[in-house]
Amino acid sequence: MNWSQTFAPLRNRAFRYLVAGRTVSVLGNAVAPIALAFAVLDLTGSARDLGLVVGARSLANVLFLLIGGVIADRFPRHLVMVGANLLAAGTQAAIAAAVLTGTATIPLLLGLSVVNGITAALAQPATAAVIGQIVPQESRQQANALNRLGFASAAIFGASLGGLLVAAIGPGWGLAVDAAAFAVAAGLFVMVRVPRASAAERTGPAPNVFRELREGWVEFSSRTWLWAVVLGFCLLNAAYVGGVNVLGPVIADESFGRAGWGLVLAVKTVGMIVGALVALRLRIRRFLFFGVACMAAPALLLGGLALAPYLIVLVGAAFLTGLAMEQFGIAWETTMQEHVPGDKLARVYSYDMLGSFLAIPIGQVAVGPLAEALGTRVTMLGAAALVLIAVLGMLASRDVRRLEHRLDPPAVPVTADPVAGAPAAAADPGDLLTKS
Repeated sequence: MNWSQTFAPLRNRAFRYLVAGRTVSVLGNAVAPIALAFAVLDLTGSARDLGLVVGARSLANVLFLLIGGVIADRFPRHLVMVGANLLAAGTQAAIAAAVLTGTATIPLLLGLSVVNGITAALAQPATAAVIGQIVPQESRQQANALNRLGFASAAIFGASLGGLLVAAIGPGWGLAVDAAAFAVAAGLFVMVRVPRASAAERTGPAPNVFRELREGWVEFSSRTWLWAVVLGFCLLNAAYVGGVNVLGPVIADESFGRAGWGLVLAVKTVGMIVGALVALRLRIRRFLFFGVACMAAPALLLGGLALAPYLIVLVGAAFLTGLAMEQFGIAWETTMQEHVPGDKLARVYSYDMLGSFLAIPIGQVAVGPLAEALGTRVTMLGAAALVLIAVLGMLASRDVRRLEHRLDPPAVPVTADPVAGAPAAAADPGDLLTKS
């Protein structure tokens, strides 16, 4: 593969606007978790309260993901993304105003976090599925890598900015930056101009939410590799997110400081950038197996927080975690786009996200009381062990180990700007083996 092929997706106008919009929104979202975490800790100083606030957002996100998938397959996906980002800008602006004016309370933050979680659920399936709609098959691995490269680049700057803003002028301004980023992203998504993916294929009865959900479930449940990986990530995400997002700031406050925590998260995103650059050139036939195996690395960060909460240790662990997570993320998205029909992709993504995120609120809410009862170190070591157990469970699936990536897809000319809205090619029946 030459460098021209590597960067071919950037000749696509719709893809450029998509990447720009996602990059801007991620920039703000990298600031927000740091700012919100320390806003709650400044308010009550309680890991339990922090777990409740972030858990409420995650729970609302999980409950509305399936509806988000149906909406994304029924309506133009770029318009779904525009509306969701505008709503998210409003909720984050309200949280920022409450924190900056000193009127924030835990119930208020809970309520606004719930609304923000709903808006994210409406946007996530559309955002995940739209690349398969606007980028031809032979360029999707590169498109996913470039998309995530922009994601990681914004995240590294956002995490650094978040740590500096919180340490220098307080968490409220970090939340205001996130609100502004959502508004700018909405403007960029307007320019993507992608009609709904499935309009050409829908010739049957009028759309029905329950029938569409059932169709998505059939596509999801028929692929062993898919649901095996989703089950594994249900456990993995609960352990990792609970440990890093809730106990990480607590440990930082007690040891190396808030700016140091921003640095650790920033270095993780440096690892993600390097990981995306590596994945641009990878040609691995068992791409999914490789990506899943890489997900053992996040246990290093959890273990480091538990046993050696020093910046020099955590920076190295965070870099390896970001590098590994990016290999899985690109392998997963490419596999989904190769093996799931384009007109059902958003609904399958919604089931994927539902299963993967389902236990995150439980992990976020439970980790605070567990740390109070068992101690922070024991709780973090338990989280690291659960990550490793989840990875071994996924690799136990024969389909996860053997599903093959199409290294040599049929040649399709890459134009500077393909016809907007052309549906992604449906996978052949023989390709529907499994999904991680």
